[in-house]
Amino acid sequence: MKFDGPSVSITDELKTSYLDYAMSVIVSRAIPDLRDGLKPVHRRILYAMHETGNTHDKAYRKSARPVGDVMGKYH
Repeated sequence: MKFDGPSVSITDELKTSYLDYAMSVIVSRAIPDLRDGLKPVHRRILYAMHETGNTHDKAYRKSARPVGDVMGKYH
């Protein structure tokens, strides 16, 4: 099998790929959204708490439940 494409250094490709991935993570996950100030993971946790009826006027619940729901349903 003969390869006719351009020759690319593995080091250069890794640098470019890692930079693209890092910027994607920063933009989509690490920086809070301007609309509500929440990161996607925080938005998912609040949604899971709302779905289970966990509101400020109800009895205390451990945070492991909504976090487990988010991990199970949205990841």
